Amino acid sequence: MTPELTALTLAALLQVIQFVLMAVPANLELGPGKTMSARDRTRLGGSLEDQLSEGTARLYRAMNNHFEGLILFAIACLVVTLSGQGSGFTAACAWIYLVARILYVPAYYFGLRPGRSLIWFAGFAATTLMLLAVLL
Repeated sequence: MTPELTALTLAALLQVIQFVLMAVPANLELGPGKTMSARDRTRLGGSLEDQLSEGTARLYRAMNNHFEGLILFAIACLVVTLSGQGSGFTAACAWIYLVARILYVPAYYFGLRPGRSLIWFAGFAATTLMLLAVLL
């Protein structure tokens, strides 16, 4: 497996870990009656996220943020791998993305500013550079 695909696989597993980190406290805080429901806002009295504790809501937002970033990162990894243009540079970018996403979770949870945004940008820039490396 290429280094880029290895990083992508680990990033997907990170997403699973983030889901568990968010889902366990969310279920404890809200109870299965709410978390297993259809989650209609009118029936629940608003968004489930608004009913979570501050920390659990941050874990929820960090998880969703990773879903968004993971789509672009997956595209970058697949384009690099399928085009056969993997290099030391693209591998380094893939690992930078993964490390940034790992660091982003506690940075978001603890509300580190501007650190959280800088960490996010490192992952975004690494993904963008992977895509540009294939085109140039």
